Amino acid sequence: MNSAARTNRSGRPTRFSFQPDDLPDSIFQALLDARTEFGGSTPAMVDGDGRTLSYDEIVRASFALGHALKRGTRRGEKVGILLPTGAGAAIAFLAISAYGRIPTMLNFTSSHADLQSAIRTAEVKRVATAHRFIELGKLEGVAAAIGEVAEMIYLEDVRAKLSLGDKLTALAGSVAPGLVTRKPGRESPAAILFTSGTEGLPKGVALSHFNLLANIAQVRAHIDIYDEDVLFNPLPVFHCFGLTVGMLLPLTAGVKVICHPTPLQPKEIVRRIREAKATILLSTDTFITQYARAGESGDLDSLRLAVCGAERVRDETRTLFRRKYGMEILEGYGVTEASPVIAANQIEANHPGTVGRLMAGMEARLEPVEGIPNAGLLVVKGPNVMLGYISADTPGKIVPPKDGWYDTGDVVSIDGDGFIAIRGRVKRFAKIGGETVSLAVVENIAAAVWPDNHHAAVSIKDRAKGEQIVLATDAAGARRLDLVAWAQNHGASELAVPRRIVVLDSLPVLGTGKTDYVSVQKLVESQAEPP
Repeated sequence: MNSAARTNRSGRPTRFSFQPDDLPDSIFQALLDARTEFGGSTPAMVDGDGRTLSYDEIVRASFALGHALKRGTRRGEKVGILLPTGAGAAIAFLAISAYGRIPTMLNFTSSHADLQSAIRTAEVKRVATAHRFIELGKLEGVAAAIGEVAEMIYLEDVRAKLSLGDKLTALAGSVAPGLVTRKPGRESPAAILFTSGTEGLPKGVALSHFNLLANIAQVRAHIDIYDEDVLFNPLPVFHCFGLTVGMLLPLTAGVKVICHPTPLQPKEIVRRIREAKATILLSTDTFITQYARAGESGDLDSLRLAVCGAERVRDETRTLFRRKYGMEILEGYGVTEASPVIAANQIEANHPGTVGRLMAGMEARLEPVEGIPNAGLLVVKGPNVMLGYISADTPGKIVPPKDGWYDTGDVVSIDGDGFIAIRGRVKRFAKIGGETVSLAVVENIAAAVWPDNHHAAVSIKDRAKGEQIVLATDAAGARRLDLVAWAQNHGASELAVPRRIVVLDSLPVLGTGKTDYVSVQKLVESQAEPP
């Protein structure tokens, strides 16, 4: 890391032992506890427009907005949130939660059909958004599609019509929160998020207050966090990494968070990191590469931690950051179903090529996968593992994972020191002439040959060998012969060399920064010969 270890007000880092029995009963109670511990006037959040909010202001706004939003709803009802990362989304989440309703995070980058399906699946009747967001994001079509299945509530309209009762309740709640807040119980749902829908319609993931607070505590027990830290979060709050680590963790840990409404503005993000003197950056490989290239030497000197998740961090990204900024990237691993962090590297134990070791309180087992030696399907259990799925065919019904164990769908290996290496999704292995080939390995070879570009490997049907591998890339002039030469020179199996290359202007990505493999598959198949 490029800066020395920092101390907090007590002279010690805030990493602590994981004690799940000591956690608050709810997310909102954790916010109130943080206000008490760190002081109501302490700056807690900086919005995208530079506006700073203290703990007192966040609590007061949450009580007022929540009192207004609860009209026409009942306790335990899901209320949708369609907002970018920022104070509006944070206050809407906390406002809904304070009165015993369940914030349901909607992905505004999803298709209209997927959004409508998500709303029906979670049985959402009202969706909170903002006129300004819809206008700036040119999301009128999204708003119209949602309006067909739920009532749209615009926060500007709600704020303009706050009643005297709303304001008095906000005041009372700020002074005596116990008189106003609802105590839902730590095992009751605290948030609903959705899977990406890559394997069918999006499924709702129900996370309890205990799930989210346990994961926050697990992260704090895993990585040192200091009072003086400033966390920069450009990740969407409909993504669990952006919600839990990017919003809830700093608010409950006394760490100022700088919110940015989109990860797609590298120059603006680098400028804000420099001006805010941010010390922790959350990102994905796709986005952090853009930030590294957009910045000049010294622009990111304030950072002591760059934490990446959601997708594999490429060697080229690590090299770029190390050469230009003199710092290492910590790679972690998580899934929405685990609130989301399962494992992460640490400053004192950073093993590139792995995603680090398990969070405290978690168990893991590997189940054998045919054709893949020295690895297995990762199945996990722990206090951060979801309450359960909500499926489109059984709206509103939460189906828990069997015996508390969640099948991640990822094939991994675990070394003797507990470091986890991701080999790929179990569905991202191809069968070529009876041999099992990882599509992630195919992408790694392409990244070694064309390090400044993005690549996605998919498999399609093949007359002779059952399947063939096709590489989609934005590397202009990419030739298969270059991949063959690299494989021969480095002892890689020629089975991992794609049969064909499809060059695209850019690869489709999801709102979280992950490659949109469903779209890539469709593009490749549209250009393929009939099997």
